[in-house]
Amino acid sequence: MDEQTEIRVLVVDDHPVIHGGVELLAAEDPLISVVGSARLGHEAIELAQHVPADVILLDLRLPDVPAPELVARLRRVAPGVKILLFTAFADHGAIDVLIDAGADGCLVKDVTGGDFSTAVRRVARGVRVVDPRLTGWHASATPELLFRVGLTKREYEVLRFAAMGHSNPEIADQVALARNTVKTYLQTAMQKLNARNRVEAIAKAHELRLL
Repeated sequence: MDEQTEIRVLVVDDHPVIHGGVELLAAEDPLISVVGSARLGHEAIELAQHVPADVILLDLRLPDVPAPELVARLRRVAPGVKILLFTAFADHGAIDVLIDAGADGCLVKDVTGGDFSTAVRRVARGVRVVDPRLTGWHASATPELLFRVGLTKREYEVLRFAAMGHSNPEIADQVALARNTVKTYLQTAMQKLNARNRVEAIAKAHELRLL
């Protein structure tokens, strides 16, 4: 998907206030629009077959269909649509199961407008995005994979925040490090990934299934 193409979002959440909040977040980005909403899993399955959406923003806890089953069914009825999970729980332990079921990423519901826009744009282009605060999800970066690539846990943590679009000062606040230390970790991560800049480092990390 081209970076200037409009991204159509279908919101699936059983709380009306979330629908309104997503519409406000989407309104901050002229290329993101909400084209439909559902409050139950069965409604989502029906809408996904008829509403032209690029990204489905899906709550993890709907009352009628378990999330893993719903992700799998949405993937079958709308194979070309990206599924971005939306959760209020940063320690949700089922993220890995849902990613395996076919979801393309996950955000925590208190995400800021800038991070929301970045995540939706990246997911729409086929990039997996997982909120760095989701401690229950360990991505594909097992200790063995990090060891083979040569990244330390700190370098990997900083790189994950960079992949979410955070600036160095924002990363420093998130991980309680000095800004120069964050810069150093990013530079060493880039060197180890043979990348010339952070964009190239993130791309290579995705190729290696670190992100």
